[in-house]
Amino acid sequence: MAPDGVKPSIGARWQRTILICGKCSKRIDGGFGEKRRTPLAKALRRFLGLKKGRKALIGIVETKCLGVCPGGAVTVIDAGSPGEWLLVRAGTALDEVAAALRLREVRPAE
Repeated sequence: MAPDGVKPSIGARWQRTILICGKCSKRIDGGFGEKRRTPLAKALRRFLGLKKGRKALIGIVETKCLGVCPGGAVTVIDAGSPGEWLLVRAGTALDEVAAALRLREVRPAE
């Protein structure tokens, strides 16, 4: 039985969880997409054809500062491999980012 302050859990379809530093994204003014103005989290969700929230196949969550602060790049963590953090340079092609995170196999059929 859960403690009084904890509600019963709800389901999510997430197969993977990706954490992306929001502060890094702001420092490079988005840095991704056609005009290089879109934050990595939003651009990656669009590229993979994912919805936002618990009904998506992959949870892509923009966090607060992760404390790495690389110049001209965004810090990304795959929660399945928490010991391996990626630094994604602004303007990197989204298919390269998806490949580095091994997200291609999770991409929904078009």
